[in-house]
Amino acid sequence: MNSTQSNGRFLNNTRLLFVGLLISACTHSFEDINTNSNNPSTVLPKQLLAGIQRDMMHTLVNESWVIGTTVIQYTAKNTTTLVDRYIWGERNQIWDAVYDNMRDVNNILKQTSEGKENNYRGVALVLRAWLFSLVTDCYGDIPYTEAIQGKEGILSPAYDRQETIYEGILTDLAEANRLLSDAANIENDFIYGGDINKWRKLANSLRLRYLLRISGRKEVGAEMQQIVANPAEYPLFESNVDNASYTFSATAPDQFPLLALRIGSFNESRASKTLIDKLQQLQDPRLKVFFRPTPSTEATPSTDDEYTGIPNGLTDVEAIRYNGGPDFQSRISPLFYEQSITDKGLQIAKGFMMTYAELQFILAEAAQRKIIISSPETHYKNGIQASFQFYGKQVEEAYFLQNEVMFEGTDIQKLEKVLTQKWISQFFQGFEAWFDWRRTGFPSLKPGVHNENANKIPVRFIYPIIEQSLNAKNRADAILLQGPDDINTRVWWDIE
Repeated sequence: MNSTQSNGRFLNNTRLLFVGLLISACTHSFEDINTNSNNPSTVLPKQLLAGIQRDMMHTLVNESWVIGTTVIQYTAKNTTTLVDRYIWGERNQIWDAVYDNMRDVNNILKQTSEGKENNYRGVALVLRAWLFSLVTDCYGDIPYTEAIQGKEGILSPAYDRQETIYEGILTDLAEANRLLSDAANIENDFIYGGDINKWRKLANSLRLRYLLRISGRKEVGAEMQQIVANPAEYPLFESNVDNASYTFSATAPDQFPLLALRIGSFNESRASKTLIDKLQQLQDPRLKVFFRPTPSTEATPSTDDEYTGIPNGLTDVEAIRYNGGPDFQSRISPLFYEQSITDKGLQIAKGFMMTYAELQFILAEAAQRKIIISSPETHYKNGIQASFQFYGKQVEEAYFLQNEVMFEGTDIQKLEKVLTQKWISQFFQGFEAWFDWRRTGFPSLKPGVHNENANKIPVRFIYPIIEQSLNAKNRADAILLQGPDDINTRVWWDIE
């Protein structure tokens, strides 16, 4: 072999060795190079929690503003009055938000198990119960048992009966109470700042809400009494400090959602005559928290402020001209718009899951109906006081001595007083006032004046139209059992 051949073989061997080393190096670093650190394949429960809370609260506030405050006659439209006349069409925001966020709730549940991160698992069960309650109370029968199982091959989930869904909701809350009884605090929690004891109180307080909701269909007295009688095992809200609410930020991007509206759009909603008349009748100081005086009197310091609401359900022309026009119609408080980023606004304009005032009114109703053994008047007064305190007002004894407030009269009259005060206290706090009105008929509301719904206040949302193409058979089966897919079909717990 000559020197040229020898050198050539040496060079070839060197090249092969270099290529081999290069391939080996590339192979070992292949996963690192092709892994996007900004798009992780798994996300920790604490990283999912904040997104669920934020997204649901933004959706709930927005949809509550459009539908929730008008249908229950807190506000009335003075232009573009279709919603106020019950021309709703499909309302998909709650449906979409619940099922979108339920994926992350399920991911938390999949990553946790008995004895492993019981704190996040318990909170996830509370959130699952609350989310499913929202969507079933708005629509009725919905996908539940088979929901959010696309990865398991279930692309067309069956609709469960609402009775079954409520069984699951109550089971989740009972399990959450157990898991959270000895659990560590959590991170990234914008509802309670990580305080797991408050989540446990919420689980039990929500359980009372949902037990009372189905009390027309089920015997719930023993279960409710068991919770109320044993605060060590079933702690409940004790004051406004325990309110389950989401505090928005003074700065973008997490400000109160209505702040994104144009001023003209915000001012299309005015005070409803129904609520303003009731507050004025009771000389209730919450009037000045919820509403502004008419612009004409507000702009003239020498005149007394006047508060005037609009009847719900007027036509566009009637609404804009009512009482002489917009200058003579009370607007919604600036605390829910431009002042929502002030210190006071941040304490009022919130997203709500549940409040201490609501719990007290639940207990008052349950006691008055003899479902639990307790003092209905005590809980009734506690609820009023809690609501006043939340809005920074003090209840004078004279308020309780008014005929419309004093806890006297027939059993029905007492129930009406409890539920009317509960209605006032839940101003712009989601859909709970609408759900209560559907269940009880209180407060006594008249349908919008020129409504397009056969003189009936709606009692549900229609299913998203897209379900007709993506899940047609199961939707059809649900309608066959529940009733026509319209806004007048009552859900299972809503008995006449």
